[in-house]
Amino acid sequence: MVATLIGFGLVLADEGWGDHMDWGGGWWIVMVVGMVLFWGLAILGAVWLVRELVGRGGSLGRKPNALELLDRRLAEGTISPEDYRERRKILEGSSPPGDGADRTG
Repeated sequence: MVATLIGFGLVLADEGWGDHMDWGGGWWIVMVVGMVLFWGLAILGAVWLVRELVGRGGSLGRKPNALELLDRRLAEGTISPEDYRERRKILEGSSPPGDGADRTG
């Protein structure tokens, strides 16, 4: 598509529409196409850069903590709700029942 537009612009530029400054009058079409491509790429590059710097989740590049990872794993279905509750208790500081952590000795 772009090659077609550039080719069309070059054909029109060679028509000799006034020969302003020995460039020919049709070169304005090539210039317009070039500017549209330039600004389109500049805008796309800026959007890409902002997305990469901010992150797709809006977390400003910070790593999620263990509880957030656990929540995400439950939401994705990679762990069962029972496993989730057990691991959450461990992460919050209380031990799951039956692990022997309550023994003194």
